[in-house]
Parts: sequence; structure tokens; C-alpha cells
Amino acid sequence: MAIARLTETERAEALAALPLWSLRADGLALTRTFRFADFAEAFGFMTRVAILAEKADHHPEWFNVYNRVEITLTTHDAGGLSTRDVALAGAIDGFGS
Repeated sequence: MAIARLTETERAEALAALPLWSLRADGLALTRTFRFADFAEAFGFMTRVAILAEKADHHPEWFNVYNRVEITLTTHDAGGLSTRDVALAGAIDGFGS
């Protein structure tokens, strides 16, 4: 089953529901930067996200330096944002900083 890319209206609704996330300049991904007290806290957060992502079979693009974790969510099979990105972003917000 093909994964559908969000329409412009669906994308706007998703962004309204995820106020801490930003739309990447090309409109094809959600991004958010998390900051923690130290590397151990950042790594613990990444571990929780990794377990969640594995269960969802939807994996983030991310970058970590010390206490900062930058996450990008996009669905390559859809060529942009899908409901999978919105769901994962919402779940991440449940235990993010």
C-alpha cells in the first residue's frame, strides 16, 4: 500500500497541532531541535525515540551534538510529509524537552 503525501490543507492542520515543530524550507519535512542538560540526557531521549520509531517502523533523520538533538521527519516513500510523520512528531512531543 502506497503512503500518501499530505495535502496542503492536511499539512497546515498538522503544523497547527504541532506548534513546536517547523516546516522545512522545501515543505517536505518537519523539523525540531531539542536541548537537554547534558549528553547523557540527550542520548536517553534518543534511545526512547529510537524504540518508538522502531515500533512504528518509521525512522527519523537526526543529528546530535552534546546536549542538542535535531530531528527531521519526512516519508521518503511519499516524497514528503505523511500521517506517519505527524504521528511520530506527536509521540516525540510526549517526552521531549
